Amino acid sequence: MIDGSILIGAEFRQADARFTSVDPATGATLTPDFSSADAAAVADATALAAAAAPAFAATDLETRAALLEGIADAIVAIGDDLIVRAMSESGLPRMRLEGERGRTVGQLRLFASYVRQGDWLDATIDPAMPDRQPLPRPDLRRVNLPVGPVAVFGASNFPLAFSVGGGDTAAALAAGCPVIVKGHPAHPGTGELVARAIRSAVDAAGLPAGVFSYLPGETNALGEALVADPRVKAVGFTGSRGGGMALMRIAANREEPIPVYAEMSSINPVVLFPNALAARGAALAPAFIQSLTMGAGQFCTNPGLLLAIASPELDAFVEAAGAALTDSQPATMLTPGIHASFEKGVDALAGHNAVTQVARGKVGDGVNQAVGALFVTDADAFLGDRALSHEVFGSSAVVVRCRDMQQVAEVVRGLEGQLTATFQMDEGDHDAARELLPVMAERVGRILVNGWPTGVEVAHAMVHGGPFPATSDGRSTSVGTAAIYRFLRPVCFQNLPDDLLPPAIAQSNPWGVARRIDGVREGSKA
Repeated sequence: MIDGSILIGAEFRQADARFTSVDPATGATLTPDFSSADAAAVADATALAAAAAPAFAATDLETRAALLEGIADAIVAIGDDLIVRAMSESGLPRMRLEGERGRTVGQLRLFASYVRQGDWLDATIDPAMPDRQPLPRPDLRRVNLPVGPVAVFGASNFPLAFSVGGGDTAAALAAGCPVIVKGHPAHPGTGELVARAIRSAVDAAGLPAGVFSYLPGETNALGEALVADPRVKAVGFTGSRGGGMALMRIAANREEPIPVYAEMSSINPVVLFPNALAARGAALAPAFIQSLTMGAGQFCTNPGLLLAIASPELDAFVEAAGAALTDSQPATMLTPGIHASFEKGVDALAGHNAVTQVARGKVGDGVNQAVGALFVTDADAFLGDRALSHEVFGSSAVVVRCRDMQQVAEVVRGLEGQLTATFQMDEGDHDAARELLPVMAERVGRILVNGWPTGVEVAHAMVHGGPFPATSDGRSTSVGTAAIYRFLRPVCFQNLPDDLLPPAIAQSNPWGVARRIDGVREGSKA
């Protein structure tokens, strides 16, 4: 059931200020209308979260893991209503959203298994050495503890996997942090359905009400108030660079500054090495266009930049890619605003005097539809105008012709931080790739070979982050189990009585976690 509520812990609250969502495929206004949370709702939610934080932080590993699994089960139990509502609010097709629901519950269950293992606690013990000369060593014990209440901002392009019950929420709850979600205004009905599912799981687990709250709304003031609230200790955000930077400034200017883990912008360079281009260019071109236009190009890992040495093989690739794009169908974008920004970015590239438009996709008869765009320029022009490297969120890409691999490396060095880089390479390209690899590794969070960057595996080893402005902190990831570390902090306990220590570093080790004692991991051969 959707009734437009704000969720403050266990309380479902209505507000006089209302807003509506729009079906981007038709432009029609959807029902019902929704409460718009205000500063008072923020204060109530954060106060409740702060009150719940100590008890939630003290929960054992099984309780926390069971909560995550309960949320996954509750999301599945919504059934087809969730998919239908998400389709109407996002313009995304059923198959994509069913896959995204699977990813959402899959990452919740992955975090549950990871929580049970306890490795993320990094329990470390340096036992006392009272007889050490010239000075004795005290008993030192370190463990990771939750930072406290976390504000999570829902993303527009993933109404399930990066929103109310998505990766940031899963990671924060796994760490033992209460979560307050600022729902994305483009899909409030979807958000409310998931929020109600999380609420039911929190209740079933017998946890404090303040472990989860949901604040829908369309004003910037709502997000600003949430980040500024002194009870919030960290922020997870996926969205525009402008939005992320605004939140970072608020967080930095607080009396107690806090980290904002913001994923913001990336054009995800693809390097077409000469041997791969000569051997597989005809196959690479349509595969590239398929990746470029997938989901109207509304992926943070969309391949928006291709780098290659100028050659007849590159000319053939560009021609084949243009032909494939010309045959591509338009796709509905997430919101009218996103569509307008896409068109503005494409128009700017088309009007640039150093850029040539190669092709556009088919034009449809619907509203808010992305028509794919492919452009080409040379490296000198690209290096001379930083605007050519700005992200155009949608199915638009620029091919950059370079003189040689040295100029490819020069272009890479001039790029801002990116989420991904792709090497299309064959065995004969290994020497060139070896030279470029350390240069690229300085600029990105993930390097992949002979694939395409769209599609992020939810796994322990995944890094979905990168140097600024791909993310605000290139040392972190928002996908994979390492995402939990954003919401933890190490605390050292010196000479504490055993009965006062956190369970993971108590002598009896009641949680049974693996620990490092005097520098040696328990169970290791070191």
